[in-house]
Amino acid sequence: MPVQPQIPAPTDDALAHSRQLTDAIRDEIVRQGGQIPFRDFMQLALYAPGLGYYVAGSRKLGAEGDFITAPEISPVFSHCLAQAIAPALQNLSEANILEVGAGSGVMAAEILRHLSQIDQLPEHYYILELSGELRERQSRTINEHVPDCRSRLVWLDELPEDLSAVVLGNEVLDAMPVNIVSKHGDSWQEQYVAWQDGRFVWQPGEITDSRLEQRMQSIEEKFGEAFVDGYTTEINLLAEDWLQALGRSLQQGLVLLIDYGFPCHEFYHPQRRTGSLMCHYRHHAHADPFLYPGLQDITAHVDFTAMAEAAYKSGFNIDGYTNQGNFLIGSGLTAFCQNEPADELQPQMILANQIKKLTMPHEMGELFKVIGLSKQLDVTLPGFMLRDLRNSL
Repeated sequence: MPVQPQIPAPTDDALAHSRQLTDAIRDEIVRQGGQIPFRDFMQLALYAPGLGYYVAGSRKLGAEGDFITAPEISPVFSHCLAQAIAPALQNLSEANILEVGAGSGVMAAEILRHLSQIDQLPEHYYILELSGELRERQSRTINEHVPDCRSRLVWLDELPEDLSAVVLGNEVLDAMPVNIVSKHGDSWQEQYVAWQDGRFVWQPGEITDSRLEQRMQSIEEKFGEAFVDGYTTEINLLAEDWLQALGRSLQQGLVLLIDYGFPCHEFYHPQRRTGSLMCHYRHHAHADPFLYPGLQDITAHVDFTAMAEAAYKSGFNIDGYTNQGNFLIGSGLTAFCQNEPADELQPQMILANQIKKLTMPHEMGELFKVIGLSKQLDVTLPGFMLRDLRNSL
């Protein structure tokens, strides 16, 4: 497949790594009879042991990586989160934090820094992280920025049992492998991946999970009309299953999930007929998931209505839903900005630009959403009080 000219070419070593993963995925396709569901392809591309994008050693975050997340833009983001969860920590029987997929560790470091300043440190700061390389980077970040908090850090391989905690997930749901379905006449088909003529290709086939077809038929009923032939979209059953597992694990606590996405009526809008699948490589966004397996991120937007419904079925209360801009402002963003010295112009300008990226509608402020879930915990979150959008779910 020809490489788009604007996308930088990988190094020889990176290409060799990608070819190794490509061979492994091709072998799996052969083993499964000539095709695999796209969800399996995405799982291997991102998480294949030693080779997948998130578990291999390449730098992913920041200017030298493939994309940048809100905690990397400004520490104010993490300080607002810390301020938002402080009341929940006070009301937990065991005041713990569990961060799922902690990236570079910057968010953990800044949350701990702020909680230390307000004398509200958790007993433990758990990090659920699959990547050994990222664990090492997170450890270095904590040691560098908040060494006094290092003893509170505990890395996990899986969700613990009987957990009492505040659970944080920033850009976690979008990285969970999705099924892709397409309308074919009056019925739905699933999109598979096959290997032909030395490359990966799309191949339609039968639905692998009855929930997929049931979901799309239900959405067509909500809209009052059938989707057009060829309409393609993603369904994140793994994220829904993960929320169910989290519901079994969390006995008491608060969950804040931050990600880009929409409620159902926007996610499955008839005009969004090609879905939301997107790839990120060296700060270039494109829609080809077969380009450089293992070297690029593959994501899909989140259907927050499906997440809310899965959470509710798993025993959670839905405490709030809003966009990132509203949540940060409600969580004390203005007060944090006022802490900057008034007579130092350059820091104020830098901070102002960071705040714009985090809150403006044309940046991250509108596309990114925050959903709050709780279990056996009665707490009010100011981040949802400015504009609670639960009625849109």
